[in-house]
Amino acid sequence: MKISRKIAGALALSAAAAVVLAGCTSRNTDTGSSAAPGATDGASAEDLTIAFVPKLQGIPYFEAMNTGGQQAAEELGFEWLYQGPTTADAAAQADIVRSFIQQGVDVLFVAPNDPNSMAPLLEEAQAAGIHVATTDTDAPDSVREVFVSQASVEGIGQQLTDSLLEAMGGSGKYAIVSCGETAANLNAWIEVQEAYTASEYPDAEIVDIVYAGEDQAMATQMATDLMNSHPDLTGLVGECTSSAPGVAQAVQDAGRIGEVFTVGLGTPQSMLPYLESGASSASILWDVEGLGYLTGWAGVQLATDGDLGDTSSLSNEALSEVEYDEATGVLLLGPPTVFTAENAGDYDY
Repeated sequence: MKISRKIAGALALSAAAAVVLAGCTSRNTDTGSSAAPGATDGASAEDLTIAFVPKLQGIPYFEAMNTGGQQAAEELGFEWLYQGPTTADAAAQADIVRSFIQQGVDVLFVAPNDPNSMAPLLEEAQAAGIHVATTDTDAPDSVREVFVSQASVEGIGQQLTDSLLEAMGGSGKYAIVSCGETAANLNAWIEVQEAYTASEYPDAEIVDIVYAGEDQAMATQMATDLMNSHPDLTGLVGECTSSAPGVAQAVQDAGRIGEVFTVGLGTPQSMLPYLESGASSASILWDVEGLGYLTGWAGVQLATDGDLGDTSSLSNEALSEVEYDEATGVLLLGPPTVFTAENAGDYDY
């Protein structure tokens, strides 16, 4: 279910949102750094400015999250700001976070490229009276108030493994092409894949894990190198939305469809050609626009002293399985979705 279809004009907002830092001024900048944390508690949604800093801007995945956030803003009445670096660079991302802190936004969401280096900035934002949270990627050792999670770590890691091993016939050697070496979510999924493969697929083995950043061309080259260095390799996993099409492209270029099987975490439209050609067996993801919408909704709850555990106001069918774990501060979108050649075309991102 694509939540963005409900708002015909939501896509038209993306161009303006993408350049929001140029001359944009928050509604609450007069509070400055002297505001106490939680200063916006009790405000109405119409008074709020909620900012989201993705790992990088311009790729289909985070643009889809932006579309979902825009729809939430349209429906709930808050101002949505969206800006990320043009490469998956922690320092460039930090500069954007500092800019939003200076603007005095009410709520700041980050999908950190480097959770550890982002933690002090989140603390700085909180000290300035800004509600801080993470989405898509967590910074668990930080002051973040909530992590808006796309799906459980176990659910994603196990589904990636099951989908690949089903294609591989339950046995064989496979490798993982991940993205950022410090990305907390990717590393957590890989840990699950390693343990789950060892326990459930004793005739299968992960032979290598490499990191391509968020560079699809680099992922294709690394996947090609892996096939050359491991002639008996029969599987590849693309651990993020740039490496998933990257590994499938490598198999297609090598003419090894049906010999080397791939799965990955790819957006439906980017993976559709590979799913149709057989270069990819499945794409494991979630409703990305729904994740963006949930992020905006969670920001309203934080700033208005709302109850994250009460999801009754999330009337959209795409968000019907949202759960909140107060002990960990994790707001979970729901189980992962498996995209195939049959259903990937139903999504427009």
